[in-house]
Amino acid sequence: MQRRRDRKASKNSDHFTEQEKQSRINHSKRSVGKHEVQSWTTATKRSLCFVWQKVKAQLMLSMSFLVAVFWYCRRLYSFLAQLLKRWSNYLQRKLLRNLSVLTEVDLLGYSAREWKGETKQARHMREAYEELFWNYHIKYLRQVRRDNYSVLRAVLFQIFSQGIPFPSWMKEKDILKLPEKLLYSQGCNWIQQYSFGPERYMGPNAFGKLRKCMETLKTNWTEISATKDHEERGNMCNTLFSDESKEHKLYEAIKFIMLYEVVEAYEQIKNREEPIHNLFSLLLARDSSSDPLSFMMNHLNSIGDSICLDQVELFLLGYLLEVKIRVYRLHRFNTEEFQVNYPDEYRREWNEISLLTEDDRYYDIPLFRT
Repeated sequence: MQRRRDRKASKNSDHFTEQEKQSRINHSKRSVGKHEVQSWTTATKRSLCFVWQKVKAQLMLSMSFLVAVFWYCRRLYSFLAQLLKRWSNYLQRKLLRNLSVLTEVDLLGYSAREWKGETKQARHMREAYEELFWNYHIKYLRQVRRDNYSVLRAVLFQIFSQGIPFPSWMKEKDILKLPEKLLYSQGCNWIQQYSFGPERYMGPNAFGKLRKCMETLKTNWTEISATKDHEERGNMCNTLFSDESKEHKLYEAIKFIMLYEVVEAYEQIKNREEPIHNLFSLLLARDSSSDPLSFMMNHLNSIGDSICLDQVELFLLGYLLEVKIRVYRLHRFNTEEFQVNYPDEYRREWNEISLLTEDDRYYDIPLFRT
């Protein structure tokens, strides 16, 4: 009995041992599988960490590079902006210093600055400016450099800025040949005594210089009047009227054209040919300009140097350029001579330009706004 029990216990023991072995084997397999999974996971994590470290280093390097580039570009932009601003200010100061026709300013503001106080003249001028502002719709003005070319400058600047073309008679004649015609065809050798404003007497070089003046006038007038864009034309005028040398050539060319027309009218009077405009009779009736030579010596040669154009010469200027020059004479406010047209007889198709003067010596350009 006891043996049976022992054999049975032994069989059970062997059976448990087999089960235990199988269990251990299964557990071992599970442990190995779990260890393999853990090893694979660890290896993956390590790989990802390694890759991230590499990518992170590259990203940090790239970000540092981008930050450095951004900082450099910002500094470069700031430097270039400052340089451009300084250069722009320099050019603006230079242009404003040389520009002989300044940018527009408020009319009443200008009046208040220029005519302070309560003197009779100051009140009179302020009232005249207010009259222009309220009743003539003149809201702004452009100041013109106050020298003895003032009126010629104000007239030519408006002709150019408005794109007014050559007068009809200039289209028929080549103005470049006028000095040659006067000297050789009409025998006016005395034009060698022509003075160019502040440059005074030129002697034998007068003819060549007159030719250059006529070329400057024709070239610039043709180019500017052919420009249809108003803004572009304005920029061209600003450039031209900031070049003193070219400016003076323009004015001397206009003066010479005035002389040429006086010579033509004088010859017609002598030869009793076709009737001439009465302004030539008025001009030649003066003791100081009874003939073309005295007109040149006593009047034209001093224009730009010591005197400006007078009233009679303004009539002649408007007639030759075929423009109606309307002048507001502030010192004549409340009189019939407050507003005057030069010439007083003009054709309907002529263009109109306007001037403003406080003393019949220096002229500014009024600007209309409705």
